[in-house]
Amino acid sequence: MRGLQLTADLHGCADARAALTDPGALREACLAAVDAAGLTAVGELFHRYAPGPGTAAGAPVGITGVVLLAESHLAVHTWPELGAATLDVYVCNLGRDNSARAHDLLERLIAIFAPAQVERQARGRGNPPVHDGVSR
Repeated sequence: MRGLQLTADLHGCADARAALTDPGALREACLAAVDAAGLTAVGELFHRYAPGPGTAAGAPVGITGVVLLAESHLAVHTWPELGAATLDVYVCNLGRDNSARAHDLLERLIAIFAPAQVERQARGRGNPPVHDGVSR
């Protein structure tokens, strides 16, 4: 069950990017990026949040989008009022190594938001610890 989890925190995203506030635009962009990266979407859900108390009429609200992949998942959360988004790409590497595809997907998603600043993280997942030569 070896896998790779890539995350990115995006700051200073371009205000005019529809992907920050329009679930349809975010959905289309995510599915196109998944396909272009050579991964397989098997399900999806994109949700726009209701304006919170004290939110000005017409103020942008955020979106959470999830794409289930045959290889695992992609999650995107947007905060248009902050010009921010977070990305989470997780792929399993059981049948084939999907690491390069995961990196490609993350870069394509970052480009959608055109952020001024990106904080990236990568973490291997599911590799069992070895103690005295025995996996547990």
